[in-house]
Amino acid sequence: MENDNFAAIDIGSNGARLLIKNVNEDTAGNYEFSKVLFLRMPLRLGKDVFTLGEISPVKERMLMCMIKGYKQMMKFYDVVRYRACATSAMRDARNGEKILKTIRKETGINIEIIDGHEEASLLYNNCIERACAERSNYAYVDVGGGSTEVSMISNGTLVGSYSYNVGTLRMLSGAVEDSTMERLRSDLEEYARNYENIDIIGSGGNINKLSRLWHEGKSKSERGQLPVDGLRDVYKRLKPMSYRERIERFGLKPDRADVIVPAAEIFLTAADALKCKNIQVPNISLADCIIDGLYKDSRRK
Repeated sequence: MENDNFAAIDIGSNGARLLIKNVNEDTAGNYEFSKVLFLRMPLRLGKDVFTLGEISPVKERMLMCMIKGYKQMMKFYDVVRYRACATSAMRDARNGEKILKTIRKETGINIEIIDGHEEASLLYNNCIERACAERSNYAYVDVGGGSTEVSMISNGTLVGSYSYNVGTLRMLSGAVEDSTMERLRSDLEEYARNYENIDIIGSGGNINKLSRLWHEGKSKSERGQLPVDGLRDVYKRLKPMSYRERIERFGLKPDRADVIVPAAEIFLTAADALKCKNIQVPNISLADCIIDGLYKDSRRK
């Protein structure tokens, strides 16, 4: 029987996360994960990158301090394997590779910059395949601060995987090109012409929060499903509010109160293009998928 701890570091455009999970495997090969630790730091690397084109010295120092802290947490919890990945903001930063080289030299932590297609593939291969019924059509949509990853799934098979430079911080920075948003919309409309009755599987902190806002005061049995009309209703309530009003009236964290509106807009754009009426919100993240992949790799060895 195994009882090991695995970790994932996910450095996104808005936040950076450390997730540690314990995997318990019995003699028959059955296994289950349990969360040991989750830490999220609102680094907002994208705020620098999408306006300046690079990560500022202040953010670089914060990132270094954070990685040193994450390393100590992994030591404390006896992590046997980890993987650290950086996504959209680090991909676009002129000084991204240089900063990660310095971090690797000072901490020993190797952070990989993964492209959008690998990000989408990780999300599908390690988690989404378990969430999809074999005889249904889905679009898995992960909205981050810098990019949106979309995986098209039909009858349990991946039929398309796309990455778009459309993200919440990019939108707030005015750095999303009209042609990119149009490409996202047209790709999804094409998928909807070829497949019917599509559900969205949504991931990211914003859709999780939007779903919770919709379900406030409703039956717990309905959680995990967010009607598109419900998302539209929450969006219409949030959109006219000021940043401070969203924090005070909805209890949103400061680094959530601004990005939640463009996140809702991206999901609504996807839902309209797909003619989708329902969004499944299984609370799956890139960090979960990284750990799932690490464990599967360890079993093959």
